[in-house]
Amino acid sequence: MAKPAGSAIEPTIAERSSARDVARLAGVSTATVSRALNLPASVDPDTLSRVKAAIEKLRYVPHGAARALRSRKSDMFGAVVPSFDYALYARTTSALQREADARGYALVLAAHHYDLAIELRVTQQMVQHGVDAFVFVGLDHDPALFSLLDSYGRPYVLTWGVDASGIHPSIGFDNRAATYAMTRHLLDLGHRHFGLISAPTTGNDRSRERGAGVRAALAAAGLSLVDDDVRYGPIALESGTRAMRELLAKRDRPTAVLATNDVFAVGAMLACRDAGVRVPDDVSITGVDDTDLGATQTPGLTSIRTPIVEIGRAAALQLAARLEGRPVNLLQELPFELVRRASTAPPASRRRRR
Repeated sequence: MAKPAGSAIEPTIAERSSARDVARLAGVSTATVSRALNLPASVDPDTLSRVKAAIEKLRYVPHGAARALRSRKSDMFGAVVPSFDYALYARTTSALQREADARGYALVLAAHHYDLAIELRVTQQMVQHGVDAFVFVGLDHDPALFSLLDSYGRPYVLTWGVDASGIHPSIGFDNRAATYAMTRHLLDLGHRHFGLISAPTTGNDRSRERGAGVRAALAAAGLSLVDDDVRYGPIALESGTRAMRELLAKRDRPTAVLATNDVFAVGAMLACRDAGVRVPDDVSITGVDDTDLGATQTPGLTSIRTPIVEIGRAAALQLAARLEGRPVNLLQELPFELVRRASTAPPASRRRRR
Protein backbone atom coordinates (compact mmCIF):
# COMPACT_ATOMS: atom_id res chain seq x y z
CA MET A 1 0.00 0.00 0.00
CA ALA A 2 1.47 3.37 -1.00
CA LYS A 3 2.31 5.80 1.72
CA PRO A 4 0.40 9.08 1.71
CA ALA A 5 2.30 12.15 0.51
CA GLY A 6 4.36 13.81 3.19
CA SER A 7 4.73 10.69 5.34
CA ALA A 8 8.10 9.65 6.72
CA ILE A 9 10.36 7.69 4.41
CA GLU A 10 11.07 4.11 5.48
CA PRO A 11 14.56 4.09 7.12
CA THR A 12 17.29 2.20 5.29
CA ILE A 13 19.12 -0.83 6.72
CA ALA A 14 22.10 1.41 7.51
CA GLU A 15 19.91 3.85 9.43
CA ARG A 16 18.18 1.04 11.40
CA SER A 17 21.47 -0.72 12.25
CA SER A 18 23.41 0.21 15.33
CA ALA A 19 26.78 -0.61 16.81
CA ARG A 20 24.96 -3.14 19.01
CA ASP A 21 23.66 -4.92 15.87
CA VAL A 22 27.17 -5.05 14.43
CA ALA A 23 28.54 -6.43 17.70
CA ARG A 24 25.85 -9.13 17.84
CA LEU A 25 26.46 -10.25 14.25
CA ALA A 26 30.25 -10.27 14.68
CA GLY A 27 30.07 -12.02 18.07
CA VAL A 28 31.97 -9.27 19.88
CA SER A 29 31.22 -6.51 22.38
CA THR A 30 30.20 -2.98 21.38
CA ALA A 31 33.50 -1.78 22.87
CA THR A 32 35.34 -3.97 20.35
CA VAL A 33 33.26 -2.49 17.52
CA SER A 34 34.24 0.98 18.75
CA ARG A 35 37.94 0.03 18.82
CA ALA A 36 37.67 -1.49 15.34
CA LEU A 37 36.28 1.81 14.06
CA ASN A 38 38.58 4.17 15.95
CA LEU A 39 41.78 2.19 16.61
CA PRO A 40 41.85 -0.71 14.14
CA ALA A 41 45.53 -1.41 14.87
CA SER A 42 44.55 -2.36 18.45
CA VAL A 43 42.18 -5.15 17.31
CA ASP A 44 43.47 -8.58 16.30
CA PRO A 45 43.13 -9.28 12.52
CA ASP A 46 40.55 -12.07 12.83
CA THR A 47 38.24 -10.02 15.05
CA LEU A 48 38.72 -6.94 12.86
CA SER A 49 37.78 -8.99 9.80
CA ARG A 50 34.54 -10.20 11.46
CA VAL A 51 33.60 -6.67 12.50
CA LYS A 52 34.25 -5.32 8.99
CA ALA A 53 32.15 -8.12 7.47
CA ALA A 54 29.28 -7.32 9.83
CA ILE A 55 29.50 -3.60 9.05
CA GLU A 56 29.43 -4.35 5.33
CA LYS A 57 26.49 -6.76 5.61
CA LEU A 58 24.44 -4.36 7.72
CA ARG A 59 25.64 -1.33 5.74
CA TYR A 60 26.28 0.31 9.09
CA VAL A 61 27.64 3.87 8.99
CA PRO A 62 28.47 5.44 12.36
CA HIS A 63 27.21 8.98 12.77
CA GLY A 64 30.53 10.78 12.62
CA ALA A 65 29.36 14.12 13.98
CA ALA A 66 27.56 12.56 16.94
CA ARG A 67 30.53 10.32 17.65
CA ALA A 68 32.88 13.33 17.55
CA LEU A 69 30.68 15.29 19.96
CA ARG A 70 30.54 12.41 22.46
CA SER A 71 34.22 11.53 22.32
CA ARG A 72 35.60 14.95 21.28
CA LYS A 73 37.33 13.02 18.47
CA SER A 74 36.74 13.13 14.73
CA ASP A 75 39.59 10.76 13.77
CA MET A 76 40.86 13.38 11.32
CA PHE A 77 44.26 14.95 10.76
CA GLY A 78 44.53 18.33 9.10
CA ALA A 79 47.49 19.10 6.81
CA VAL A 80 47.97 22.77 5.92
CA VAL A 81 50.73 23.18 3.33
CA PRO A 82 52.09 26.18 1.38
CA SER A 83 51.02 24.89 -2.04
CA PHE A 84 50.01 21.76 -3.92
CA ASP A 85 51.69 23.11 -7.06
CA TYR A 86 55.05 22.10 -5.60
CA ALA A 87 55.19 18.32 -6.02
CA LEU A 88 57.29 17.69 -2.91
CA TYR A 89 54.53 18.77 -0.54
CA ALA A 90 52.11 16.52 -2.41
CA ARG A 91 54.48 13.56 -1.98
CA THR A 92 54.92 14.22 1.74
CA THR A 93 51.17 14.59 2.16
CA SER A 94 50.53 11.37 0.25
CA ALA A 95 52.85 9.48 2.62
CA LEU A 96 51.10 11.15 5.57
CA GLN A 97 47.70 10.05 4.26
CA ARG A 98 48.73 6.43 3.73
CA GLU A 99 50.18 6.12 7.22
CA ALA A 100 47.18 7.87 8.79
CA ASP A 101 44.70 5.70 6.92
CA ALA A 102 46.46 2.54 8.12
CA ARG A 103 45.74 3.72 11.68
CA GLY A 104 42.10 4.66 11.15
CA TYR A 105 42.52 8.39 10.60
CA ALA A 106 41.28 10.47 7.67
CA LEU A 107 43.15 13.47 6.26
CA VAL A 108 41.79 16.95 5.51
CA LEU A 109 43.94 19.19 3.27
CA ALA A 110 44.33 22.94 2.77
CA ALA A 111 46.91 25.26 1.18
CA HIS A 112 47.78 28.78 2.34
CA HIS A 113 49.94 29.90 -0.63
CA TYR A 114 52.68 31.28 1.63
CA ASP A 115 50.21 33.58 3.42
CA LEU A 116 50.35 32.92 7.16
CA ALA A 117 47.09 34.80 7.77
CA ILE A 118 45.30 32.35 5.47
CA GLU A 119 47.01 29.47 7.27
CA LEU A 120 45.60 30.72 10.59
CA ARG A 121 42.10 31.14 9.14
CA VAL A 122 41.83 27.71 7.53
CA THR A 123 43.25 26.05 10.66
CA GLN A 124 40.60 27.77 12.76
CA GLN A 125 37.91 26.47 10.40
CA MET A 126 39.31 22.94 10.69
CA VAL A 127 39.37 23.18 14.48
CA GLN A 128 35.73 24.27 14.47
CA HIS A 129 34.88 21.21 12.37
CA GLY A 130 36.50 18.92 14.92
CA VAL A 131 39.85 18.07 13.29
CA ASP A 132 41.90 16.30 15.97
CA ALA A 133 45.53 17.12 15.09
CA PHE A 134 47.54 19.13 12.59
CA VAL A 135 50.58 19.00 10.33
CA PHE A 136 52.23 22.23 9.17
CA VAL A 137 55.18 22.92 6.88
CA GLY A 138 58.19 24.85 8.14
CA LEU A 139 58.92 26.76 11.32
CA ASP A 140 57.55 30.22 10.38
CA HIS A 141 53.96 30.69 11.58
CA ASP A 142 51.75 33.37 13.08
CA PRO A 143 52.06 33.11 16.90
CA ALA A 144 48.25 33.19 17.02
CA LEU A 145 48.26 29.78 15.34
CA PHE A 146 49.92 28.16 18.35
CA SER A 147 47.63 30.02 20.76
CA LEU A 148 44.63 28.66 18.86
CA LEU A 149 45.89 25.08 18.93
CA ASP A 150 46.83 25.28 22.62
CA SER A 151 43.41 26.74 23.52
CA TYR A 152 41.60 23.82 21.91
CA GLY A 153 44.13 21.19 23.01
CA ARG A 154 44.99 20.17 19.44
CA PRO A 155 48.32 18.36 18.95
CA TYR A 156 50.39 19.55 15.99
CA VAL A 157 53.77 18.93 14.39
CA LEU A 158 55.93 21.19 12.22
CA THR A 159 57.62 19.51 9.25
CA TRP A 160 60.46 20.16 6.78
CA GLY A 161 62.51 21.80 9.51
CA VAL A 162 63.78 21.15 13.01
CA ASP A 163 62.88 23.52 15.85
CA ALA A 164 66.19 23.68 17.70
CA SER A 165 64.54 25.55 20.59
CA GLY A 166 62.47 22.45 21.38
CA ILE A 167 59.37 24.58 21.91
CA HIS A 168 57.41 23.05 19.05
CA PRO A 169 57.19 19.38 18.01
CA SER A 170 59.01 19.06 14.68
CA ILE A 171 60.13 16.54 12.09
CA GLY A 172 62.58 17.46 9.35
CA PHE A 173 66.21 17.97 8.48
CA ASP A 174 68.80 20.72 8.83
CA ASN A 175 68.21 22.92 5.78
CA ARG A 176 71.23 25.11 6.56
CA ALA A 177 73.56 22.13 6.90
CA ALA A 178 72.29 20.73 3.59
CA THR A 179 73.29 23.75 1.49
CA TYR A 180 76.45 24.21 3.55
CA ALA A 181 77.48 20.73 2.43
CA MET A 182 76.61 21.49 -1.20
CA THR A 183 78.58 24.76 -1.16
CA ARG A 184 81.51 22.94 0.41
CA HIS A 185 81.39 20.44 -2.48
CA LEU A 186 81.63 23.27 -5.02
CA LEU A 187 84.43 24.96 -3.08
CA ASP A 188 86.37 21.69 -3.07
CA LEU A 189 86.01 21.60 -6.87
CA GLY A 190 87.71 25.00 -7.00
CA HIS A 191 84.80 27.41 -7.48
CA ARG A 192 85.13 30.88 -5.97
CA HIS A 193 82.34 32.86 -7.65
CA PHE A 194 78.81 31.75 -6.77
CA GLY A 195 75.23 32.58 -7.70
CA LEU A 196 72.06 31.70 -5.78
CA ILE A 197 68.49 31.18 -7.02
CA SER A 198 66.00 31.10 -4.15
CA ALA A 199 62.36 31.37 -3.21
CA PRO A 200 61.48 34.54 -1.25
CA THR A 201 62.49 34.24 2.39
CA THR A 202 59.59 36.07 4.08
CA GLY A 203 57.50 33.46 5.91
CA ASN A 204 59.64 30.71 4.40
CA ASP A 205 62.30 29.43 6.80
CA ARG A 206 63.35 26.68 4.37
CA SER A 207 64.58 29.14 1.73
CA ARG A 208 66.04 31.43 4.39
CA GLU A 209 68.00 28.62 6.03
CA ARG A 210 69.22 27.25 2.70
CA GLY A 211 70.53 30.67 1.73
CA ALA A 212 72.16 30.98 5.14
CA GLY A 213 73.93 27.65 4.61
CA VAL A 214 75.47 28.89 1.36
CA ARG A 215 76.64 32.11 2.98
CA ALA A 216 78.05 30.31 6.03
CA ALA A 217 80.13 27.93 3.90
CA LEU A 218 81.47 30.81 1.82
CA ALA A 219 82.31 32.83 4.93
CA ALA A 220 84.24 29.87 6.36
CA ALA A 221 86.30 29.91 3.13
CA GLY A 222 86.91 33.66 3.34
CA LEU A 223 84.39 34.43 0.57
CA SER A 224 80.99 36.11 0.35
CA LEU A 225 77.88 36.03 -1.79
CA VAL A 226 77.40 39.26 -3.74
CA ASP A 227 73.83 40.60 -3.63
CA ASP A 228 73.79 41.03 -7.40
CA ASP A 229 74.46 37.31 -7.81
CA VAL A 230 71.26 36.37 -5.93
CA ARG A 231 67.85 35.99 -7.59
CA TYR A 232 64.47 35.38 -5.92
CA GLY A 233 61.22 34.13 -7.43
CA PRO A 234 58.20 31.83 -6.98
CA ILE A 235 58.93 28.11 -7.22
CA ALA A 236 58.52 27.37 -10.94
CA LEU A 237 60.68 26.35 -13.88
CA GLU A 238 60.09 29.75 -15.46
CA SER A 239 61.52 31.50 -12.38
CA GLY A 240 64.69 29.42 -12.53
CA THR A 241 65.05 30.06 -16.26
CA ARG A 242 64.52 33.80 -15.88
CA ALA A 243 66.96 34.06 -12.97
CA MET A 244 69.67 32.12 -14.82
CA ARG A 245 69.29 34.26 -17.94
CA GLU A 246 69.96 37.32 -15.81
CA LEU A 247 73.03 35.73 -14.24
CA LEU A 248 74.37 34.63 -17.63
CA ALA A 249 73.96 38.18 -18.95
CA LYS A 250 76.44 39.52 -16.36
CA ARG A 251 79.92 40.37 -17.62
CA ASP A 252 81.47 38.64 -14.60
CA ARG A 253 79.07 35.75 -14.18
CA PRO A 254 79.27 33.03 -11.50
CA THR A 255 81.05 29.77 -12.29
CA ALA A 256 78.67 27.87 -9.98
CA VAL A 257 74.97 28.48 -9.29
CA LEU A 258 73.20 26.94 -6.30
CA ALA A 259 69.42 26.64 -6.48
CA THR A 260 67.42 26.09 -3.29
CA ASN A 261 65.34 23.40 -5.00
CA ASP A 262 65.48 21.17 -8.08
CA VAL A 263 62.76 23.13 -9.90
CA PHE A 264 64.91 26.26 -9.96
CA ALA A 265 67.99 24.22 -10.88
CA VAL A 266 66.34 22.57 -13.88
CA GLY A 267 64.98 25.94 -15.01
CA ALA A 268 68.55 27.24 -14.83
CA MET A 269 69.79 24.32 -16.91
CA LEU A 270 67.15 25.08 -19.56
CA ALA A 271 68.37 28.68 -19.73
CA CYS A 272 71.94 27.46 -20.24
CA ARG A 273 70.80 25.12 -22.99
CA ASP A 274 69.00 27.95 -24.79
CA ALA A 275 72.05 30.23 -24.48
CA GLY A 276 74.55 27.62 -25.64
CA VAL A 277 76.22 27.57 -22.23
CA ARG A 278 77.55 24.13 -21.33
CA VAL A 279 76.79 22.50 -17.99
CA PRO A 280 79.15 21.80 -16.23
CA ASP A 281 81.95 22.92 -18.61
CA ASP A 282 80.99 26.60 -18.45
CA VAL A 283 78.93 26.65 -15.24
CA SER A 284 78.09 24.16 -12.49
CA ILE A 285 74.49 23.98 -11.25
CA THR A 286 73.09 22.29 -8.12
CA GLY A 287 69.66 21.74 -6.58
CA VAL A 288 68.00 20.50 -3.40
CA ASP A 289 65.55 17.57 -2.95
CA ASP A 290 66.93 15.07 -5.49
CA THR A 291 63.74 14.75 -7.51
CA ASP A 292 63.21 12.71 -10.68
CA LEU A 293 63.00 16.03 -12.52
CA GLY A 294 66.66 16.73 -11.78
CA ALA A 295 67.99 13.18 -11.86
CA THR A 296 66.70 12.59 -15.41
CA GLN A 297 68.24 15.73 -16.93
CA THR A 298 71.27 15.58 -19.22
CA PRO A 299 73.60 16.04 -17.46
CA GLY A 300 72.08 14.64 -14.26
CA LEU A 301 71.63 17.23 -11.52
CA THR A 302 73.84 17.22 -8.44
CA SER A 303 71.39 17.66 -5.57
CA ILE A 304 70.62 17.07 -1.89
CA ARG A 305 68.45 14.02 -1.24
CA THR A 306 65.90 15.06 1.39
CA PRO A 307 63.55 12.77 3.40
CA ILE A 308 60.41 13.69 1.46
CA VAL A 309 58.37 10.55 2.16
CA GLU A 310 59.88 9.84 5.57
CA ILE A 311 58.67 13.21 6.89
CA GLY A 312 55.06 12.37 6.03
CA ARG A 313 55.21 8.92 7.57
CA ALA A 314 56.86 10.17 10.76
CA ALA A 315 54.31 12.98 11.15
CA ALA A 316 51.39 10.54 10.98
CA LEU A 317 53.02 8.19 13.49
CA GLN A 318 53.74 11.02 15.91
CA LEU A 319 50.22 12.45 15.84
CA ALA A 320 48.58 9.04 16.17
CA ALA A 321 50.76 8.23 19.17
CA ARG A 322 49.95 11.51 20.88
CA LEU A 323 46.21 11.18 20.30
CA GLU A 324 46.31 7.64 21.64
CA GLY A 325 48.37 8.56 24.71
CA ARG A 326 51.54 6.72 23.72
CA PRO A 327 55.05 8.12 24.32
CA VAL A 328 56.77 9.63 21.31
CA ASN A 329 59.85 11.65 20.39
CA LEU A 330 58.63 15.19 19.70
CA LEU A 331 61.78 16.31 17.88
CA GLN A 332 62.99 14.13 15.01
CA GLU A 333 65.92 15.20 12.83
CA LEU A 334 66.17 13.07 9.70
CA PRO A 335 69.29 12.71 7.51
CA PHE A 336 69.96 14.23 4.10
CA GLU A 337 72.48 13.10 1.49
CA LEU A 338 74.58 14.95 -1.10
CA VAL A 339 74.08 13.18 -4.45
CA ARG A 340 76.87 13.99 -6.91
CA ARG A 341 75.98 13.84 -10.59
CA ALA A 342 77.40 15.34 -13.79
CA SER A 343 76.09 18.92 -13.42
CA THR A 344 79.11 19.92 -11.32
CA ALA A 345 82.82 20.01 -12.23
CA PRO A 346 85.87 22.19 -11.55
CA PRO A 347 85.64 25.68 -13.10
CA ALA A 348 87.17 26.16 -16.56
CA SER A 349 90.04 28.26 -15.20
CA ARG A 350 91.14 25.47 -12.89
CA ARG A 351 90.91 22.88 -15.67
CA ARG A 352 93.11 25.06 -17.91
CA ARG A 353 95.79 25.31 -15.18
CA ARG A 354 95.81 21.55 -14.96
